[in-house]
Amino acid sequence: MPYLGVSKSLTGKYWTGPDHAVDLAAQALMQNSELPLAMCSVLARLGVEAAEVEGYLNPLIKNFLPDPRGLLDMHKAAARILHAVSNKNRIAIFADYDVDGASSAALLLTWFKARGRTATLYVPDRIDEGYGPNEPAMRQLSETHDLIICVDCGTSSHGPIAAAKPSDVIVLDHHLGAETLPDCLAVVNPNRQDETGALSHLCAAAVVFLCLVECNRLLREQGTEAPDLMGYLDLVALATVADVAPLIGVNRAFVHQGLKVMARRARPGLVALSDITKMQSAPKSHHLGFLLGPRINAGGRVGQADLGARLLSTEDPQQAQKLAKQLDTFNAERRQIEEDVRVKALAQAEARGFDAPLVWAAGEGWHPGVVGIVASRLKDVAGRPAVVIGIENGEGKGSGRSVNGIDLGAAVQNLAAQGVLKKGGGHKMAAGLSVAAENIESAMIQLGLLIQRQRWDEKSKPILRIDSVLMPSAVTIELVETIEKAGPFGAAAPAPRFAFADVVITFAKKVGQNYLKVRFDDGLGVQIDAIAFDAFGSSLGQTLMQHRGRRFHLVGRLDLNEWQGRRSVQLHLEDAALATTS
Repeated sequence: MPYLGVSKSLTGKYWTGPDHAVDLAAQALMQNSELPLAMCSVLARLGVEAAEVEGYLNPLIKNFLPDPRGLLDMHKAAARILHAVSNKNRIAIFADYDVDGASSAALLLTWFKARGRTATLYVPDRIDEGYGPNEPAMRQLSETHDLIICVDCGTSSHGPIAAAKPSDVIVLDHHLGAETLPDCLAVVNPNRQDETGALSHLCAAAVVFLCLVECNRLLREQGTEAPDLMGYLDLVALATVADVAPLIGVNRAFVHQGLKVMARRARPGLVALSDITKMQSAPKSHHLGFLLGPRINAGGRVGQADLGARLLSTEDPQQAQKLAKQLDTFNAERRQIEEDVRVKALAQAEARGFDAPLVWAAGEGWHPGVVGIVASRLKDVAGRPAVVIGIENGEGKGSGRSVNGIDLGAAVQNLAAQGVLKKGGGHKMAAGLSVAAENIESAMIQLGLLIQRQRWDEKSKPILRIDSVLMPSAVTIELVETIEKAGPFGAAAPAPRFAFADVVITFAKKVGQNYLKVRFDDGLGVQIDAIAFDAFGSSLGQTLMQHRGRRFHLVGRLDLNEWQGRRSVQLHLEDAALATTS
């Protein structure tokens, strides 16, 4: 049965609530703790049992950190890095241009500097060089460096890595590996075909962090003092959230502790970027994913590719402010470009229809730096995997985003192995590809078929999952603060979503082009403010604007709004339905 009787909301969603087992578990948790039922509903949905509550609410790194040597080639990679430091080898870091790549590079640059060494940073240009190592760049680096470390890339770069000889190459990555690996010193990747898969949820920065843990262990075995890695967790947290890695196991501990490190404001780059975004509260995973991450990405998308890594690794506050301003400017430019492509891609996808397992769009001249973001927007609108492709000089370069339960990276890699795509790879939730322009339509049809084989029909209904119903009078600042302790929230651990049933809209105003501000109450005198982003992309915004006194069920995520030193509860409104819906 649909939750609150809503089988089709204003955004076209089918509402579901907790099943009977989760309800019982929530009641049991409440009886065995002093936590409110709303909090217990969240913990029960996350599978937390009574004996695990304390450890879950305070996940310590020491309780979750895996042994780095559990990853193949890890010891070999760490030993070579230490050899490079002690023998004053010339070291280069070849990094991807996204947040994960920038964070991975900054981890290594910071650690090398703590050991008295300076490494060369190389980040390829997205348009001129594309993703990952390329032969000219690797050949050039090999002429002046003894060791090249590829981070967040390299697992599938057989030719470029071969071109780096005689330099040693280490790959620290997390993208899906093929049956054969490049011929190099070490490939440390939890998503190698011959790995167990136990750590497949790690992003590249987490893999780099584990490599540094192993380096530190070897240093201590030699009786040498090692850099304190706990202060590096802000970078691991940033990359984990921005790369949409699932917040389970050690990932959750990384983000939980990394947010605490970030709150100390010790890293000049993150301080400068936080200030330029006007963050007025302690950092949360939301800030990492929606404020900091997009700006760090902006250099690689429409600006200078290495700006993100330089920002995150600098120790100079003035340099950090300069770089943060540059990235903020590039981000504003990126938003304008993105909006233009989004409108065109959405129109094309709508004309094609949202019924197929894959939603896709392609256009001449679409900027390759924004196709991934637009694919994410299409995925959100359609509720299914999406690919957006920009075409230039007869070649399409695209990016895809997936939904839970569909491994898009594996499907793309399959087509690349068959030769349908020129290049392709990624991970479960995101993938990149290149394809001849004349083959785009047939390639997308085949990609859709591969997604269909993952039993897409069973996952195709657009569903909104709700934790419980709340009364406005029950929602206090203290309750929101308590619920936040169940975080950090993100992929595989979504933020709790609550419904407010049978409420009256007392105020509704359109803000800008696509936002909606709302105030509502249940007739008992307690009012809550709400804001809906992208509200006018569906009937949500217009219907609530023209509420005419009708009563609604509202659904969203609770947050604390901080303005001029005052704090208040705010609902991030995601969906609504007429209270008479059946």
